[in-house]
Order: sequence, then C-alpha cells, then structure tokens
Amino acid sequence: MLNGWQGLFGTVPGVVVLTVLTLPLAALAVWLLARRRGELRRPLAEVAIVYGTVPWVWMILLPNGGDTDRDPRVDLVPLRDLADVATAGPVTATVQIVANLLVFASLGFFGPIRFAVLASAPRMLAIGAAGSILVETLQYVLRLDRVSSIDDVLLNAAGAGLAALASRRWWAQRQGTRSEVTAS
Repeated sequence: MLNGWQGLFGTVPGVVVLTVLTLPLAALAVWLLARRRGELRRPLAEVAIVYGTVPWVWMILLPNGGDTDRDPRVDLVPLRDLADVATAGPVTATVQIVANLLVFASLGFFGPIRFAVLASAPRMLAIGAAGSILVETLQYVLRLDRVSSIDDVLLNAAGAGLAALASRRWWAQRQGTRSEVTAS
C-alpha cells in the first residue's frame, strides 16, 4: 500500500488526482465558512487561494526523479532557461510556460479580493516573486534535481500579477466603495 500512497503524494499525476478528488472538500469548506460568516466572497477567496496554490507548489517541490546527489543547478541568467524550453518543442514550451504562469495565479487572482492590502497588481507581482524565490531556494537546498531558475521566478511573478489584473474588477469595486464612503 505504501507504493500506492507514494504514487498519490509523490508524483505529479498523483497530486493532480488528489487535487481533483479534494474539490468537493474545498466546495464544502467554502459553503461552511460562508454559512458561518454570512457572506460568500471572503470564504471563496480564502479557499481558492489555498486550493489553487498548494498543489502547484507541492508539484514543484517533488523530486525530479534524477540524481539528487549531484550538485544542484542554478540558472541566474534571465531568459536563458526560457530559450532552452523553447527549443524543446511547442508542446513542452507551452506546458512549461503556462504551468509557471499558473503557480501563483490563484493567489494573484483571489489575494486582492480577500485582503485589501494586496489590492494592487505590483504588490501581487512582488508577492509572486517572493513566493517563487522561496520555492526556487527550497528546490536548491532540498536537492530535488531541479533547476533553480530566474526565469521561473519571472514567470511565477508574472502569473500572479496578470491574475491580479484579471480580478481587478472585483477588488477595485471595493476600493471605489471605500473611497466614496470616506469622501462622504
């Protein structure tokens, strides 16, 4: 049975399966929190931040399956790793780029909706960059046979910033309402 659990918790397909299987639990958490608090917006944002971010970070922190005894690899030259990914073919490049954009996208989208202090695309860009630097550092320190790349940081941060812009309609409303109230 240990191999079965390892397959669920220790592989990318396993994490995807667990993420899909826990969707009803996430929906239940939103419903229970909304019922308790008498509102939907904040509970939905809170659960979505966690549900949409944790699986991505979990997958990034899985060992790559190679030799974890060799020296960790770091690429601090901007756009070099992206150029290498682009030469791997259009499918690989698309998957790599989109996946990196999605890592902190949920946090970027729902963070400003839930927390007024985060209601700015530059702030979410900075938080996405900080979170990504932490993840890339962990990959290096934990020797996961992954490349710790500045390009990953750039894409992860861009994903958080773009997602914040995509949700601006909902958090800008709150800012507009608050400034109207204080002006009265």
